[in-house]
Amino acid sequence: MIELKKVETKSQLKTFIHFPFDLFKGNDFWVPPLNSSEFDTLDKNTNPAFEHCDAEYWLAYKDGKLAGRIAGIINHLANEKWGKKVRFGWIDFVDDVEVAQALLGAVEEWGRSKGMSAITGPLGFNDMDNEGMLVEGFDKLPTISNIYNYPYYPQHLETLGYHREEDWLQFKFNASQPVPEKMERINKLIAEKYNLRVLTFKHSKDILPYAESFFHTLNAAFAGLYGYSQLTEREIASLIKQYFSFVNPDFICFVVDEKDNVVAFGVSMPTLSEAFQKAKGKLFPFGFIHILRALHKTDAIDLYLNGVHPDWQKRGIHSLYYVEMNKAYIRNHVKVAISNQQLESNVQAVGVWNHYDKEPYIRRRCYSKDL
Repeated sequence: MIELKKVETKSQLKTFIHFPFDLFKGNDFWVPPLNSSEFDTLDKNTNPAFEHCDAEYWLAYKDGKLAGRIAGIINHLANEKWGKKVRFGWIDFVDDVEVAQALLGAVEEWGRSKGMSAITGPLGFNDMDNEGMLVEGFDKLPTISNIYNYPYYPQHLETLGYHREEDWLQFKFNASQPVPEKMERINKLIAEKYNLRVLTFKHSKDILPYAESFFHTLNAAFAGLYGYSQLTEREIASLIKQYFSFVNPDFICFVVDEKDNVVAFGVSMPTLSEAFQKAKGKLFPFGFIHILRALHKTDAIDLYLNGVHPDWQKRGIHSLYYVEMNKAYIRNHVKVAISNQQLESNVQAVGVWNHYDKEPYIRRRCYSKDL
């Protein structure tokens, strides 16, 4: 017998957040998120996304034992552009299609009651949250910004009538590939022609004056991508506080115009996946030590965000920050890089990696179903 319980107390939210630790116990490829970060994201009192989002969370019990979890999210801001869709996220369940059906059914019913015409996911409140269900690369260690799940997850979704909506791709490549002299010459000409400056940083505090401009350009660059939800000023302020205090400035590059507006960006960080595994979801008492050590261990790198403002696209601007970041990787003896998760339909972004020797790494999928 399957019983669903709506999450209504902090104690239940704690259970909701902790469930995957039991489900993936002993799995070498699951990267646990930090509990404190999960609370901040899911708590309606701390996440500024709730200014334009509604959400409900459910726990599934089978024969009295915890068997799954799911979040239902309605992002009203995103729906203004993408239609009346309810999102499902934070979905995890034991290998039982009836449990998956009960969880998804709860979100479907809730979505219909709110006038939604379709369900889609896994997605979060915005694109800074984890999204996409793993469908290829189950034997690969994911980056901390991505989801891990067992192979039976997509199998059960497809059994329940869910179909592919979009795929995200990631690639692995040699981060120490030399920068061709031809690219150096071309970049110099591009920068001079458009009066652009390439900014690199020595200290995290040096990034802060450009942080808001960076997120505004990110909003503009990603606006047309599948399901993107524009970040509000409060969300931007929260993200700046959350991330820019501890980033490694060596691996961030901005391109600015003559007015110091960020027109293109590349953001990467040393790989933290193994550090998060050692931390076991907790910063304290010792989890932060593993993370701090990893931030200064640079043999592997994860690319997080990159983009060009629409007004500056198709001018070769992306080459300016890619080359500068490539130099930083060589300078810091980085051996391996994992590209950020990019939509397969975003041909221009995925095509950038055609200039590098690479191999497919991970594929994730967004599923949908009409209600």
